[in-house]
Amino acid sequence: MSIEAPAFKIKTGTLSVLQLHILTTDMVQLKEQLALRLRLTPDFFASTPIALELTAIADSATELNYAELAAFMLEHGMCAAGVVGGSAAQRAAAVQAGLGLFTEAPVRNSIKRDQAQPVTASPAAELREQPELPGLALSETPSAAPHQAAAEIPARPTMVIDRPVRTGQRIYAEGASLVVLAIVNAGAELIADGDIHVYAPMRGKAIAGAQGNTAARIFVQGMEAELLSIAGCFKVFEDGIPENVRGKPAQVHLEGSRLLILPLMH
Repeated sequence: MSIEAPAFKIKTGTLSVLQLHILTTDMVQLKEQLALRLRLTPDFFASTPIALELTAIADSATELNYAELAAFMLEHGMCAAGVVGGSAAQRAAAVQAGLGLFTEAPVRNSIKRDQAQPVTASPAAELREQPELPGLALSETPSAAPHQAAAEIPARPTMVIDRPVRTGQRIYAEGASLVVLAIVNAGAELIADGDIHVYAPMRGKAIAGAQGNTAARIFVQGMEAELLSIAGCFKVFEDGIPENVRGKPAQVHLEGSRLLILPLMH
């Protein structure tokens, strides 16, 4: 009798997921401010699995409407995959709503708005990165295994890309720096646990220090980026790139929690 080939396998793995830190159970406020934030980066979280982080509302007497929130997120291209933290009752309710339970190990790749950007209201939720990332994807942060500190990530050879990075393409240099020798088109994403170097026009998104390395930097030959991020602190350019670096060589690094974008001096 012939042995039938297996139809599936169950294996452990290190997946990546962004966290949406929920700071209120007020669904009107939460959806309003989340929609406002998503309009700034409309495609960044497309089809990205998101974990709902519930620590801030663990003691709330009001239950979060998981089904309503998940449906709202799906309308905006985000996929609620499960919850992190929260009370036992909140986690049980999440399971009843069809969500999974993630480990409560700390996730370092949390996306935070650069403090230099104007904030019109106190946010009801902070998107904490991928990177989609989701995702952000952010493929940005481990969720299935305890987080490995940035200093403990094994060093790997630098990843070198010598071809254009197309719209919709995502490249992740896990445990390494990333060097791109060709144009990075709008809608493309570069993610690296180390530094990112782009020796061509940079028109997409660049996420360096994805596992929490605050010493990571971004270097570009022609600054035209849609989004820049280091160790979770990010900046989008809804008002355009500053004139002193627009289309010019530039470097990006952190000073405390501020993301600095400076001309690259010759």
